[in-house]
This record gives sequence, structure tokens and C-alpha cells, in this order.
Amino acid sequence: MKGLILSGGTGSRLYPLTQVVNKQLLPVYDKPMIYYPMSTLISHGIRDICIISSPEYIESYKWLFRHSNYLGLNIVYEIQEKPEGIAQSFLIAENFIKGEDVALILGDNIFHGLKTGDMKPNGAVVLAYEVSNPSDYGVVEFDKVGKVISLEEKPASPKSRYAIPGLYFYDSSVLDIAKSLKPSKRGELEITELNAVYLRLGGLSVIKPPKGFVWLDAGTPKTLRQASSYVQTVQDRQGVWIGCIEEECLKSGFLTRDNFKILINVIPFSSYRDYLVRLLEEND
Repeated sequence: MKGLILSGGTGSRLYPLTQVVNKQLLPVYDKPMIYYPMSTLISHGIRDICIISSPEYIESYKWLFRHSNYLGLNIVYEIQEKPEGIAQSFLIAENFIKGEDVALILGDNIFHGLKTGDMKPNGAVVLAYEVSNPSDYGVVEFDKVGKVISLEEKPASPKSRYAIPGLYFYDSSVLDIAKSLKPSKRGELEITELNAVYLRLGGLSVIKPPKGFVWLDAGTPKTLRQASSYVQTVQDRQGVWIGCIEEECLKSGFLTRDNFKILINVIPFSSYRDYLVRLLEEND
């Protein structure tokens, strides 16, 4: 399976911060925001990752992940000239996907406590998470026995409080389905409509994560601050880092001990470096 990270730039809800730096390079507590979605992909055994961003930020990502070969990752970069919907990601990354299964994650979404079981889809697999503001998201409606009966994108009158977070798993037919989509009234290729096609074909699975799972959308100043506070609290109390890509690569077997030591030596002295040193000692 391959992985896509869609890193938005234009029209961000974090304006004017994004006039200075891309929001996925803003810190969520002690790491760049993009570390969190990347660590989620890695935790699912994905090492081939395509970062999609606007032209002005691509070089920043290349510099940030300049040591990705030591991590055991294959990271490529594609430019989104104009944001025209989440489903546009598949068209942009067509040559990267090459007919394989693919996971797509939004660059400002943080997931914690998501079990990394086999998510290889026979169709599409998405999550459903109960929120207080479903009108801000794609919404999934269930019938009385828990069967999905409808999907709506940012409805004014939501039929449920279950939003679909920005993490999606698709089989190899996703590219053909994305090519069949027409722009919505907003002028975008909607991910909700793509999911609706899978639903009509009987190939959409919707999972309600277990208790203890946390989804944070860090796309606004308020939620960015909340996400930072959450990460700090968990790390301080539990002593386990969230969004540590080196740790996830080590767990997944992508990162050798020798390369792990090399990476530690290029990281400045910091609590992050101290954590990696501790991981290395614990795995002796």
C-alpha cells in the first residue's frame, strides 16, 4: 500500500499564519504538524509516501525530510497548483500510485490510539467519529442496525453527528473513480462524493474507532492550540511521544539500529533527541 499526505496551503483556516509558513510546518507542541500524519501512515506499514503541496512549500518539505533515506522511507513530492478538492490528490499522484492500494491522510489531522490492524481495503475504508460540529465535515448517516445509508459533505442540517476524519484507505480502483468525478458547486472534486460512489457499489466500510481513540483537526488557531496541549499532556504524563516518525520507522522495521544512531547524531540536543536516545537504550 502507498500513502498520500495532502498538505494544504491556499485558503487555510489558519490565515494569516500561513502567509508566513505552510501550516503543516507549524509546530504542534514539539514537532512539525506533518510529523503526525506521516507517523500514522508509517504505523500502518506504509513506507512509500507522496507529499502533495503547493509550489512555494515543496522545497521546505524536501529539506525537512532530507534524511528520509536513513528512515527507510521512499518520499516523493508532487505539486498541487490549485486546490480543487481532496479527491484531486489521486489525479495528481497518478504516476506514484501505479494501480496499487492507497491511503490518503490530510496534513492537519492528528490521530492517536488508532489500532494498526490490517487496513487493506476491499473497496474503501473510512472512519466515523462523533463530533459536536458535524456541519464542518463530511457526515455519515447510519440506520437503526448501524448500516451506512448516506453521506453528505458539510450539510447545513446534518443527519448524524458522525464526521468522517481525514484518513481514508482505498483499493486500486480509486483512481478510475476519481477520474469519473465532476466538480461540485464549490468547484472541487469532493472526497465525500468519491466515498459515495464506493457506497453505491457496495464497497464502503465505515469503522467506529474504539474508546481511547482521539482525532484532532488542527486546522484552525483554536484547534492547533488544543492539539498542542493534548500532545504535551500525553507526553508529559505517559512518557511516550506522539508523532515520532523515527520511533514508528523503528517499530515497522524500516529503520536499522545503525541508521537510528546516525539520525540521533544529526538532531540538535533537545527533549526530542533525549527521547530517541532512550528508545535506543531500551532496545539494546
